[in-house]
Amino acid sequence: MTSESMIHVTAVMPCLNEEKTLGLCIEKAQRAFREQGIAGEVVVADNGSTDRSVEVAESLGARVVHESRKGYGAALLAGITAARGRIVVMADADDSYDWSALGDYVRKIDEGYDLVMGNRFKGGIEPGAMPPLHRYLGNPVLSTLARVMYRIPINDFHCGMRAFTRAAFDRMNVRTPGMEFATEMVVSACHAGLRITEIPTRLYPDKRDRPPHLRSFRDGWRHLRFILTYAPDWLYLIPGGLMFSLGMAGMAMLAPGPAQIGSFSFGIHFLALASLFTLLGANIIGFALLARLINAGRKPIKPSSAFGTLLSWFTLERGLVIGSVLTIAGLAVDGWLLVEWQTRGFGDMEGTEHIAFVATTIMLLGVNTVFASFLFNMLRDEHLE
Repeated sequence: MTSESMIHVTAVMPCLNEEKTLGLCIEKAQRAFREQGIAGEVVVADNGSTDRSVEVAESLGARVVHESRKGYGAALLAGITAARGRIVVMADADDSYDWSALGDYVRKIDEGYDLVMGNRFKGGIEPGAMPPLHRYLGNPVLSTLARVMYRIPINDFHCGMRAFTRAAFDRMNVRTPGMEFATEMVVSACHAGLRITEIPTRLYPDKRDRPPHLRSFRDGWRHLRFILTYAPDWLYLIPGGLMFSLGMAGMAMLAPGPAQIGSFSFGIHFLALASLFTLLGANIIGFALLARLINAGRKPIKPSSAFGTLLSWFTLERGLVIGSVLTIAGLAVDGWLLVEWQTRGFGDMEGTEHIAFVATTIMLLGVNTVFASFLFNMLRDEHLE
C-alpha cells in the first residue's frame, strides 16, 4: 500500500450500481499507476448502491466513501473531498472513458495547468457511445452558450473525464449536487483565474446492462439553468438595456404628441408600449446589478471593471438623490397638468395625454430608484464585506 503522504494522484469514480464495470475501471487506473510510476490511489464515491459495487471496490483495494445525498455532483464532491493526492483525475465508472489514459491528464497538470478537460469531439466518439440528441444538439448548443457567455475557450463542457489539483478545486468552490456540476466546475475555474486546457479524449459505449442515470431533458435543463443563472449580463443586462433604450427613444419621440414616419403613424398606444419597455427594462437592469452583487462570491468584482467603478461611485445617498429628482420631476409635470385641468374648467385635457404618460413614467422610475437603492446598498454591504 502507498502511504498517504506519498500519494500523488487520486482517481475518483462516482458510483451508483456499477458492479459490472467498476472493477474494470479500477484495474485500468491501478495499472496506469504502476506502468507510469505514479503513486496513486482509487477512491470510489458511492451514492447509495444496492448491488455489489462497494464489495467489488473494496476487494480491489479501492477506498470507498459514501454519500447519502443523491446526484452526480454530490458523489463527486464527497470523493474529491476525501482524495489524498495533490492531483485528482475523475471519470465515470461505466468504462465509457479509458482510465488507462489518466497519465495524459497528469502530465498536463504537471506542465502547470490547473484544470485539464477532455474533449470527446476531438478525441473521437465510438458508434453508440453518445445518443444523437446529445452529440448533435445538446452538448454542442450548451457548450457554445457557456463558451460565449463566460468567454471560456473550452469546446466540450460536459466531458466526464478531467483532472485538476486539489488546491485548484478548493478555489473553484463548486456546490451543485446534480449533473450541472460539470458546467459549474469549468465556469468557477474561469472565474477563479485558473489555467484551463483541453486534450482529446475518446468516448466508448458504456458497458452497463441497465439504462444510464443521465436524463436528457431534465439534466440538459439543469445545465442550461446554471449557465443562464450565473451569467447576469446575458440574462438581465443585455435584454434589459435593449428594452430601456427602445423605451426611452420611443418616449422622447412621442412626448410632444403623435408622430408620423413615412406611412406609419405612432400615437398614444405606442407611447404606452414605450413606457412599458422603459419601466420593464429599468427593472431588469436592476436585477442585473443585484445578481452581480449576489454572484460576487463566485465571480469576484474587479475594481477596474465597469461594475466595480459603479460600486465605488454609488452610495445610498446618491441613489436617493437621483430617485428623488426623477420623482419630483414627474410630480412637477403632473402638478402642472392639474393646474391646466383646473384652468380648462376641469374639462377635456386633449393634447396633454402624451406628456402625462411620460411624466408618470419618470415618476415611477424615480420611486423604483429610491427603494432599489436601499436594497442595493444592503446587498453590497453583505456580499462585499
